Amino acid sequence: MASVKNLKKDIDLLMSLVLNDCFSVLEYNAKVDNEAVLKIAGDVILKHRELRLRVNHPDGKDNVKLVKTYYNNLISDALKETDAALERLSAEVKKVV
Repeated sequence: MASVKNLKKDIDLLMSLVLNDCFSVLEYNAKVDNEAVLKIAGDVILKHRELRLRVNHPDGKDNVKLVKTYYNNLISDALKETDAALERLSAEVKKVV
């Protein structure tokens, strides 16, 4: 498994890319619903905080298999949340096209 430090950086990168997309949509697409896009950005920020807290507090620190499973689930959740946020953003953009 990669280090916890790298996992935190990966989570930061994923979430910042989604936020960047949200703000790009707001900047370059005047017809989009600003409140909906800002809601998506807010949800991404909340999820980022939750994931970072989960990285710092793994379950079953004494059992290596439990820790590995915990971090694998965390990575999976981060990817799912990123994908879901991008899908919601895409749906907002498609409404105005």
